[in-house]
Amino acid sequence: MDFPWLEFLGLMLAFGINAVIPGADFAVVLRQSIAHDRRAALFTSAGLAVSILVHGSYTLLGVGLIVSQSLLLFNVLKWLGAAYLVYLAIAALRSPPPKPPIEGELAGARRGDFAAFALGFLTNLLNPKAVLFFLALFTSLVSVHTGGDIKVFYVACMSMMLFAWFALVSVFFTTASVRQGFFRFGRWFNRVTGITFILLAVRVALAQQH
Repeated sequence: MDFPWLEFLGLMLAFGINAVIPGADFAVVLRQSIAHDRRAALFTSAGLAVSILVHGSYTLLGVGLIVSQSLLLFNVLKWLGAAYLVYLAIAALRSPPPKPPIEGELAGARRGDFAAFALGFLTNLLNPKAVLFFLALFTSLVSVHTGGDIKVFYVACMSMMLFAWFALVSVFFTTASVRQGFFRFGRWFNRVTGITFILLAVRVALAQQH
């Protein structure tokens, strides 16, 4: 069977547009870039990318349809996601003002790689909108006749695309001139990111099944 290039390109375009729209994923990578460093931001980006593999896997297995149809499961995921964003908001508001890292802190930063990865992974995984988005994407743009191996390839490409995008975001926001601009905001950076996480939590809490 020939590879369905038209279907693949349409899927990647729709996913790519959704990926670059600022949301919780963007906010968390931005905060990691400014409050920590490029390494932390890249590990967070990797966590986001791996969560895409999870979303894609359960969608292909049909679990996504079950969650989208079950009010209880959807609400459990929704409130977990909202609670996690509120937790991130509180952590941001209580953090000291971001400042340039001291050379001796770099070794300690490496020990936080798993925490940075988990931050990205959970931020995306607990987003109920991601469940509905993947389900809508595959039911509307992917033919039922498309082979399972090709669908797995689609999911892998989505994961790589998301990592590539947020790796670029990480690199941009960790350039010296950009970081220095954010450092000048001091505590205002924490307040703005904290409020942003709260607003995103409200948006998640208000999410409805469609």
